[in-house]
Amino acid sequence: MRALPSRSALRARALAAGAAAVTVAAGLGVRAGADGAFAKYAGSALYTVLLCALVALCAPRARPVAVAGTGLALSWAVELLQLTGVPAGLSAHSTAARLVLGSTFNAPDLFWYAVGAAAAWGVHTGARRLATPSSSAAPRPAASR
Repeated sequence: MRALPSRSALRARALAAGAAAVTVAAGLGVRAGADGAFAKYAGSALYTVLLCALVALCAPRARPVAVAGTGLALSWAVELLQLTGVPAGLSAHSTAARLVLGSTFNAPDLFWYAVGAAAAWGVHTGARRLATPSSSAAPRPAASR
């Protein structure tokens, strides 16, 4: 029999799902409201933020550095795969493939993926600190007289 996930794991998954939804909304907002280099590179950073949110959804107990590192590695892997031409071929036949895999390699994207991973790491670290009670917040025993 398999154990049920803990409340903290369920809470972490819910937050990760919410973060993924907010990231998709931000990406759509950037795409609708901006153009040029800003939109392109914001989209690259948000792509990695989304991957980090999905990694956190799948592995809710993972540490922020592992989540960010995995999201960054996946982003870089997809970008480097574009050097093969396989994503371009798939993208020509599928909108989903174009959105997930892209089509052409662009070296500056590698930097912006790192920016997205750093942003995701920062938000994830901050969220974990807020969710974890600190020793300074614990009630202190009254001093004896």
